Amino acid sequence: MEFVAFLGNDKENWGQVVALLNHLPELEKAILIKSSKEFFPSADKTKIIQIDTTLPLTELTNKLKESLKKELSKEFEVALSLASGTGKEHMALISALISVPVGIKLVVFSTKGIEFLT
Repeated sequence: MEFVAFLGNDKENWGQVVALLNHLPELEKAILIKSSKEFFPSADKTKIIQIDTTLPLTELTNKLKESLKKELSKEFEVALSLASGTGKEHMALISALISVPVGIKLVVFSTKGIEFLT
């Protein structure tokens, strides 16, 4: 399973992403998109994509699409966390993933553990 998450400037939500990275079963690869220059620890299976979120929405979407096409394998769907980031960042990311095309399975780490929202 491939995991995609946006790491926005709201660092207090990064813990959700870390928990998912540490607990997702069958994690093959994680792609983390960052707008911040802040350090984020990454593991062997993690690719970090730095992106300028001040771009207009359509440009941001196109940049994400280009980057994700290079990084994603040919899986049918990815696990996606929207715990961090803004609405604009989420819209661009979802639009880019759909354009790749790849299916989206929303995932969250809760008191129950990993939960997929269907």
